[in-house]
Amino acid sequence: MILESLAFENGGTIPQKYGYKNENLSIPLKISEIPEGTKSLALIMDDPDAMGVVGKVWVHWVLWNISPNTKEIQENLIPENSIEGKTDFGEIGYGGPAPPDKKHTYIFKLYALDITLNLKQGSTKIEVEESMKGHIITETKLEGKFAP
Repeated sequence: MILESLAFENGGTIPQKYGYKNENLSIPLKISEIPEGTKSLALIMDDPDAMGVVGKVWVHWVLWNISPNTKEIQENLIPENSIEGKTDFGEIGYGGPAPPDKKHTYIFKLYALDITLNLKQGSTKIEVEESMKGHIITETKLEGKFAP
């Protein structure tokens, strides 16, 4: 399974318009090579570099029950029938990069699951990760950097 962005290359710089304090548009993503038997996809975007600043991995986006037929998540849209969770901004939906100090790395983790998750909108990353246990067929990631 491959996860790419139409806005930046893996390891590259995320454009400013996707930042939380800027336009806060969700990042366009392209998905390919989804394995057979996948019932749904889940996406988690977080910032492990926040550990040194706020003492925890900062959650920016949690999205699940994405159809396995999804080839693209368009800018500032979520796929039909997918569900968004709560970010560490205390909001539901996408919360763009917002490093308070220096350039941070943001990781987009995409999971192919053998089930659809029975979670309500606003669930947390921890609840999604708990529900996925034992159901991950494969996973992949995409990394981007963002400076304030």
